[in-house]
Order: sequence, then C-alpha cells, then structure tokens
Amino acid sequence: MKYYISMLLLLFAITLTTAQAKKWTLQECVEYAVENNLTVAQFELDLETVMIDKSDAIGDFLPSLNANTSYSSNTGFSINPTNNLPTNITQNNVNAGITTAVTLFDGLRNIHRLNRAKINAIANQYRLDDLKDDIRLQVAIAYLNILSNKESLNVAKAQYKATEQDLSRLKELVASGVVPRGDLLDVEATARTQQQQIVNTEGNVRISTIGLAQLLQIGDYENFDVSDETFDVPVTDILNNSPSTIFAKALEFRNDIKLSESNIELAEKDLAISKGALMPTIGAFFNYNTRYSDVGQIPGPPITEGGPPVFFTPSFIDQLWIFDGISYGVQLNVPIFNGFSVRNGIERSEIAVEQRKLQLEQQKLDLENEINQAYVNANVSFESYEAAEKTVEARRLAYQYAKERFDVGLLNAFDFTQTQARVDNAEAEVVRTKYDYIFRLKILEFYFGIPMTLN
Repeated sequence: MKYYISMLLLLFAITLTTAQAKKWTLQECVEYAVENNLTVAQFELDLETVMIDKSDAIGDFLPSLNANTSYSSNTGFSINPTNNLPTNITQNNVNAGITTAVTLFDGLRNIHRLNRAKINAIANQYRLDDLKDDIRLQVAIAYLNILSNKESLNVAKAQYKATEQDLSRLKELVASGVVPRGDLLDVEATARTQQQQIVNTEGNVRISTIGLAQLLQIGDYENFDVSDETFDVPVTDILNNSPSTIFAKALEFRNDIKLSESNIELAEKDLAISKGALMPTIGAFFNYNTRYSDVGQIPGPPITEGGPPVFFTPSFIDQLWIFDGISYGVQLNVPIFNGFSVRNGIERSEIAVEQRKLQLEQQKLDLENEINQAYVNANVSFESYEAAEKTVEARRLAYQYAKERFDVGLLNAFDFTQTQARVDNAEAEVVRTKYDYIFRLKILEFYFGIPMTLN
C-alpha cells in the first residue's frame, strides 16, 4: 500500500513540476490571447447578431402569414353576428381567420436593407480581425519587454560574477600588502551596486511577466513564464522598402482601413434606404375568415309546402363552412407630406456619407504618418544598436587594459571600477538598443502584413 501511495505522490510531483516548467512561446501567447480575450468574444457575438440582421433582411422579401382566433360571450342586449339582428339572450361566439400579406414594392428599400446587412457582416468581420491584429501587437510588445528585461538580468549577473572574481583576487593582494585596503572597499561597493541592479532587474522581469499574464487574462502569475530563448536581431529586408511602398501595402490588407471603407458603403446604403421613403409602396393581401355562434340562425326547408322557412342553428363544423369568407386586394401608399421627416432623414444620411469619407481620409493620413515615423524609428534604432555594439567592444578593450594595469598595481581601484562601470553601462545599452530595434522592425513588418514572429 505504501508503495502505491509513494508512486502516486511521485506522479503528482512530476505532473506539477511539468506544469510549472511550461514556458510560453510568442506564438502560444498570441494564439491564447486571441482565443480567450473577452473583447474578442464580445465582437464575435456582435458578428452573430449581424448575421441575424441579414436573415431579417431576407425575411422582409417573404410574405407574412398569420392565423387568429377569438372566443367571446355576450349577456344581455347584443347583435347576432350571423344575421345582424338584435338579441337579448346569452350568446357564445367563435371567430377565426388566416391572413397573408406581401410587399410588392417599397422603393427598393428591402433590397438596400439586404445589401446593407451583407456589407455590415463584412464590416464586423473586419472589426473583429482588426481587434485581433491589435491584440497580437500588444502581446508581441509585452513579450519583447520580458525578453529585454531577462537579457538585461543575464548581463547584470555576468557582470556581478566577473566583479566577484576581481574581488577575490583583490582580497589576496590586500592580504599580501600589494594594494591598499581602500581599493578593496571601492570594488566591494561596485559589487553591492551590481547586486542592487540585479534585484531591480529581477523586479522588472517579474512586473513585465505579470503584465503579459494579465494581458492574456491568466491569473496564475506564479507559474507563468515565457521561453528563456535569447533572440538575435532577425534577418529582414523590410527596410529595403520605402515608406510609400509599405503604406501602399498596408492599404491593401489593413483591416482598420477595410472597416472604414465598409462604413462608407453602409452609409451609402442608409442614404439609399432614406431616399426610398420618397417612393410609393405597393402591397397585396389575402384573408380568410369564418365564425361560429350558438345563436346563429339560417333558414331551413318549410314544414309545409309553401309555408315559411324554419330557422335552425347549424352545428359548429357546419357554421364554419357556412359563415366563412375571403377578402383580397392591393394597397397603394403614396407619401405626400410627413413633416419634413423624410427629407431631414435623407440630409442626415448624406452628411453621414461625407463624415465616413472624411474619417477614411483621416485614417489614411494617420496610417501614413505612423508608417513614416516607424520607418525613421527603425533606422535610428538600427544605427543606435550598431553604435552600442561598437561602444561596448571599445569599452571591453579598455576594461581589459585597465584590468591588466590594476592587477599589477599600476591602476587604483576607483579608476578601475569606473572603467568597469562604463562596460556595464555599454552592455546594458546594447541590450536596450537591440530589443528596441527588434521592436521597431516588428512594427514595420506588422504594417507590411508579415506575421508576428521572432524567428
């Protein structure tokens, strides 16, 4: 029994460790965010509602069919419904009917409503896809922020490890009287500063990781982490394209631009529907009615030849056939004056069309400005990254030279720690500019329609 319990505990521990050891890749984060975002779920429901609106528009072309029935009881003076004669007895009546009606012409408004519903469905799909694009970009930014902080942490730890080694050697030199104790204190102060930097950077990693988890709506912050891979600057030719080329490409596929174009089409359909109210409408109807009354009287054959007819009350089924009837016809409605409501509705729709057009033009201008800014930022970031790499290379050479002089006592600890601090700052700047450049590239690729990956 103890053996089985031990095995179960071992399996549980392995399962728990595996779950905690999961490292999320960028692709997993993006897919999870899109699938579980609450706003995406709301937009998907909106899209379902729009599809129902489309079904409503199709239904407007079909004839309506309605059945009705009623039961009434009258006591005292009333009119017999079968012969229209006054009566003073209690009577029970049943009325039933079926009616169908169809719109033959309504100024083409039904056709415009159907086309509008189709366009609205497309527009809402663009709206949903645009939201997903924004989520992908937000997740990528948050993910890159974590990677940047993690790499900065690795650099800080490597710097501290090198300082510890210098500190160990320096203690030996102090013990042997080669260097003064003051030099040791300077290096120890540098080590403490680096420890503080490690703590701060660990905090940045933790905060950025929690931020991504919140973006993904994952509440288990303790066990959430991203892949520990270190990404190099991706190979891309995106900067070989001019801003105008990227802008032209963005206009072809950007869902926000397509959404704005669809909004113009929707406004134009609304205008057509408004103008349709100026035209007459034609409808047709057909109605079948029948009734029953327990005081219903119809003439029957006379008792004697040549005598007066004898009135009697037919049965329920017979009355339904005897007192039934049909009506049908065509109805024409011509709008003449409706208190300026139709004309004002048309003017509002015309204004809405112009507003949608202006919104599209403004959106294109904003997009063009964003792309130009992103292009400049990417080039500046690349130059900054190259400069940072050259700077750190020079700082490392200077540090190596200073270390050689420090080891033989030709350089005091203060000057040596200053040289080391410059290397630390240069390495941190390489990390910052590297991920800033990667981020700027991904922004440009995003505008160019390239999927959000770090490969």
